[in-house]
Amino acid sequence: MTISMNDLNLIAPLLDAVADMGYTVATPIQAKAIPIALAGRDLIGCASTGTGKTAAFLLPILQRLQGRPEGSCRALILSPTRELALQIDEQALALGYHLGLSATAVVGGMEMGPQERALRDGSVIVVATPGRLLDHMRFKYVDLSGVEVLVLDEADRMLDMGFLPDIERILAALPADRQTLLFSATMSPKIRLLAGEILRDPATVT
Repeated sequence: MTISMNDLNLIAPLLDAVADMGYTVATPIQAKAIPIALAGRDLIGCASTGTGKTAAFLLPILQRLQGRPEGSCRALILSPTRELALQIDEQALALGYHLGLSATAVVGGMEMGPQERALRDGSVIVVATPGRLLDHMRFKYVDLSGVEVLVLDEADRMLDMGFLPDIERILAALPADRQTLLFSATMSPKIRLLAGEILRDPATVT
């Protein structure tokens, strides 16, 4: 059954943004994941790149954070590669255009200075690769105590790339009372173990 973006209980500024981007029909992962995420539940999403999963987690985050004052990180999105993080950041800015929410990409291979300034200014959404985020954490450039939503995107790739120790250090700095969304192309035993440790009564969509 085809589900329109208009059927997903999104607020008007987000519907305007998806219309601006030419989205009219929700992809299967969007149709299943967005209502669950909007309800505030933890979520395991099994979906590969190119299925529309980025909007599936960004739209509920943006709706949740509307009206929040600038000044601290409220949503943290961890990504395995700089390229993917930059793509997510670009989409966050486009989808959040009518809400005026700020997003910052914190990735390696780029100067620390502009990232530091954005973090100190209190970007509401931070999209980061684990290693570079830890660099900023070591210098106390980022405050994660106000994070309400954590996304682990392409979690299987992050584990394959050896990021588990980095992820665990980042998790230790986050509030326990948060919503966690985990997306992975595969559900290996390692992913199931990680999900069992960090998610609370998650819904699962594929």
